[in-house]
Amino acid sequence: MVMLIGILALQGNIREHRDNLDRHGVQCRLIKKPNDLDDIQGLILPGGESTTMRRLIASSGLREPVQNLVREGLPLWATCAGVILLAKEGVWPSVDIEVNRNAYGSQLFSRVVDGRTTISTRVTPMVFIRSPQICSAAEDVEILAELEGDIVAVRQYNALLTTFHPELVDNSPFTDYFISMVRNGNPR
Repeated sequence: MVMLIGILALQGNIREHRDNLDRHGVQCRLIKKPNDLDDIQGLILPGGESTTMRRLIASSGLREPVQNLVREGLPLWATCAGVILLAKEGVWPSVDIEVNRNAYGSQLFSRVVDGRTTISTRVTPMVFIRSPQICSAAEDVEILAELEGDIVAVRQYNALLTTFHPELVDNSPFTDYFISMVRNGNPR
């Protein structure tokens, strides 16, 4: 069976995620309306502008259909602004974290740093662009990466969240990790 991963394609880093999946030989579908969700096995919520994304989610009719898939345990990967959508106060509150939007300042403060993660033994480049900050995480949230004392990647049940942009780097372990989550299905 061919793996099919959806990418929320309303605004943001859509092309970069599509190109990243292409490099990994994974088929993807751009999600713009509810029937685009049919038959997907995983969903990526890309970085972008979270306030704009909220408005477009409401006007596209995707809020409830995606919420249903979240409840069913569809594997999710949220990057940057996508993290805000899955946090406690988000559109699809499904990960027990609190976030501070644009915590690190404007786009002028974007940076690339080498970091470590629990999912790989190698140093991983992490691209931060107007990233949210994970301020707190419940005990059952698995912390996958920290940088300078801040939590930058977590997993809870079916959701992987990275406050940075692994899709902008070749061979990020997070892409393989998410593909593995999709391949293994619902963890609940």
